Amino acid sequence: MSTEIWVALFALAGTLTGSFTGILVANKLVNYRLEQLEKKVEKHNNLVERIAMAENDIKIINHKLDDLEKLIE
Repeated sequence: MSTEIWVALFALAGTLTGSFTGILVANKLVNYRLEQLEKKVEKHNNLVERIAMAENDIKIINHKLDDLEKLIE
């Protein structure tokens, strides 16, 4: 085979290797960022649940206060 063919094959191999490596690295970065976002969403969801429970507790306390105020009057 002539040297031009060998050079072309090595260039092809280098290009494929570089492209494949770039895709793998980008995929790892996307997966990492997705995991971080999932953690943030989980924290947010827990906060929303806790706020809903706190609002319910406040509603109960307000009803108890209203009942106590009626008893005092």
